[in-house]
Amino acid sequence: MDNNNKDFTICCSTDRGLCHIAVGRQDKQLNTYDWLADVPGNADSTDLVEVQFKHTRKGYYHNVNKLDLKKGDIVAVEANPGHDIGVVTLTGRLVKLQIKKANLKSTDDIRRIYRIARATDMDKFREAKSREHDTMIQSRQIAKDLGLQMKIGDVEYQGDCNKAIFYYIADERVDFRQLIKVLAETFHVRIEMKQIGARQEAGRIGGTGPCGRELCCATWMKNFVSVSTNAARFQDISLNPQKLAGMCAKLKCCLNYEVDDYVEASRKLPSREVILQTQDADFYLFKSDILAGLVTYSTDKNIAANLVTISAERAKDIIEMNRQGEKPLSLQKDGEAHETKKHVDLLAGGDISRFDKAKKKKKKKNNNNGNKPRPEAVQRPQHPKKPRRPQQNAPEQN
Repeated sequence: MDNNNKDFTICCSTDRGLCHIAVGRQDKQLNTYDWLADVPGNADSTDLVEVQFKHTRKGYYHNVNKLDLKKGDIVAVEANPGHDIGVVTLTGRLVKLQIKKANLKSTDDIRRIYRIARATDMDKFREAKSREHDTMIQSRQIAKDLGLQMKIGDVEYQGDCNKAIFYYIADERVDFRQLIKVLAETFHVRIEMKQIGARQEAGRIGGTGPCGRELCCATWMKNFVSVSTNAARFQDISLNPQKLAGMCAKLKCCLNYEVDDYVEASRKLPSREVILQTQDADFYLFKSDILAGLVTYSTDKNIAANLVTISAERAKDIIEMNRQGEKPLSLQKDGEAHETKKHVDLLAGGDISRFDKAKKKKKKKNNNNGNKPRPEAVQRPQHPKKPRRPQQNAPEQN
């Protein structure tokens, strides 16, 4: 091949395989990667646009004015009543897929985009956002004075300050008709109440999970599936409530991520009630490594005694031999001894307080020449010093 006539392109920054238009996050939750952003004609394929508001609230709108919208643009959209201010998070063909995930059955819910936000719109929007925290504190006190068993978790003002959405959490049904009247008289806006769960509240607040990553409910998860302790049992996870609970004080959603793989792998393992019989002794199932397909047997039913680890296929072969009335010489195949790998503890013999001990300071030897210290010199015998003779005065000259 002749490589001299070929044209090579030097890629830099975000051009190395990823489209910089698609990876922008804009500090928004539930960010969607637009993997069709660099496809020609993607933005013109549909006039549907995904717009995101405070936290995880999203809406879908028609770009009837044919505006040149890109991800991250701030737009003014139609609301009831007035208008609202949001950020464009997705354009093109993927918006239709997002609408299907959002279960929007009626097209009447899809409104239109008015314009790109102006300076006056942004001033009104900032004024509305500055009122949200104080409104939330006052509304909590009002709900407490009315004796309602509910918690107002967040308040969101519409971009034109004509409407306020109050997000609340309640374990039981709450009659908040009187609360709406008091809130409308206090804040002079249209009131809308939305009930959310503990997981939705954690997603709106955001944070970092014990894994070190952002919360799934705040980044990509939309639909929340019920999580039970059976998911932890299938994966042999300790049923410790403090470790199983997430930031929302509910069971972690990630317990359901791998439970299907564990259930499928556990079907290949022998039953716990089956006893393996050999010529030496009977073995009981002690523990099992589900994903690795290994089972460990003990000669005692209650304690770990003479543990032997074999594969699930070998255990099923022994079970089949026992059904036919045969007993193998040992659990290992062909009577071979099983080589157990000893786990190496890197911190064995290490003291926990080894870093707390004060380091001994080394004494520095002062050398005049600045060289390395010389070896000890051979001691010479010291001779007694002779006393000096008194000096005689010179004779005076006449």
